[in-house]
Amino acid sequence: MPTEAAEASPPSGSKKFLNGLLETLAIIVVAILISTALKTWVVRSFYIPSGSMMQTLQIDDRVLVNQLAPRFGPANRGDIIVFDDPDHWLSAAETSTYKPNPLLEFVGLAPSDAGSQLIKRVIGVGGDTVECCDAQGRLLVNGSPIDETYLEDGMDPSDMKFKITVPKDHYWVMGDNRSNSADSRYHVDTQPYVSEDDVVGTVFLINWPLKHFKWVSNPEDVFADVPAPSGVTGS
Repeated sequence: MPTEAAEASPPSGSKKFLNGLLETLAIIVVAILISTALKTWVVRSFYIPSGSMMQTLQIDDRVLVNQLAPRFGPANRGDIIVFDDPDHWLSAAETSTYKPNPLLEFVGLAPSDAGSQLIKRVIGVGGDTVECCDAQGRLLVNGSPIDETYLEDGMDPSDMKFKITVPKDHYWVMGDNRSNSADSRYHVDTQPYVSEDDVVGTVFLINWPLKHFKWVSNPEDVFADVPAPSGVTGS
């Protein structure tokens, strides 16, 4: 009959190795599940391929986007948003140049549908009237001029004249590099507005390269004196 000491003998080396391997695999699986959940519903990284948002965002910057923001309410004037292409703003030639990296997509460093998404700043929300420009060359939002501190010194807010009223649940968006941004201004004859349903999330951090690392906040002072819209048009 075996003694108590024999019954309590330590596991063999092979059994220890197997237990350690199983524990490591379990940790990896849990990490993958958490990563998948985060990149699907919470935060995702996006790559900046063009200069349309300079000087705020540089070519090759990586930014983190809060994907929960649209679930808790609409974007605000001044927010930088990532959104699905509203109506063929991107040409076939532009979308075809996007070559997804399966590894980066898997770990959440790049979205699988980035080739059909854009990034711009919200200038007008539903009901706003946005106009270019007053005698000093400033954009007007609901009749109030705004001093866009995020534009590069000497850059004109727009070299195109326009006056529009944003439909309910939509946005008028523009790039910070106004002379090199095919934004809402260039689609007034088709679909210049971004639907709230097409918004992926709000940019909150530049996380790469490290020399550009910084939080991206809403320039609230720019729009502080803009009055509420007097009416909202239908979509």
